[in-house]
Amino acid sequence: MLIFQDVSKEYGKFKALNNISFRVGEGEFVSLVGRSGAGKSTLLKLLLREEQPTNGKVFFQGIDIGTFEDGELPLYRRRIASVFQDFKLLPSKNVFENVAFAMEAAGKSKEEIAEDVPQALDIVGLKGKEDLFPEQLSGGEKQRVSIARALVQRPEVLLADEPTGNLDPIHAWDIINLLVKINELGTAVILATHSQEVVNALKRRVITLADGAVIEDEEKGSYKVQ
Repeated sequence: MLIFQDVSKEYGKFKALNNISFRVGEGEFVSLVGRSGAGKSTLLKLLLREEQPTNGKVFFQGIDIGTFEDGELPLYRRRIASVFQDFKLLPSKNVFENVAFAMEAAGKSKEEIAEDVPQALDIVGLKGKEDLFPEQLSGGEKQRVSIARALVQRPEVLLADEPTGNLDPIHAWDIINLLVKINELGTAVILATHSQEVVNALKRRVITLADGAVIEDEEKGSYKVQ
């Protein structure tokens, strides 16, 4: 489904990624690990087509994403949705409106929004909190809203970039368990994290980056802090 083929990314003389190659299959759960500066965020930016490789290609469903025109990117980014550690919620909108906003931007009808938003909020455990605003939510609840906003796009892949970085341990595990649940429903998940504890508990595939290169790619792997 996703293929990195001999991908390098340079910023001036700095090489953020160095000849990266790997594949992610349908419905996989992959943890992407490494110290700060290892290349995790750069890799995710390439997946979202926020950046282009200096060398090499990134393929999604057999298509080189570097060939997409600007007008094709919004549709692509609905198929590969993302969540971040800083939530990116709109403070002036309530929970329902924050999730609905993604569907409105995609041109969905009011009927579709009325049906799909409650389903997404139910999946992430926020049923009954539709009218609350971000300032009334805990950090874990805010992250659940951002995940629901991604889910209503019915993505084939969910990118989670340090989604527990701003959460206490209890809420962090709630979010990790939610990502596992989403994966079990059929969505591939790529989790970028520096948490050794989380990765080792998941016992899923682990791709380890160091200095912009893949140094390990293990099924049911573990994270050994470099």
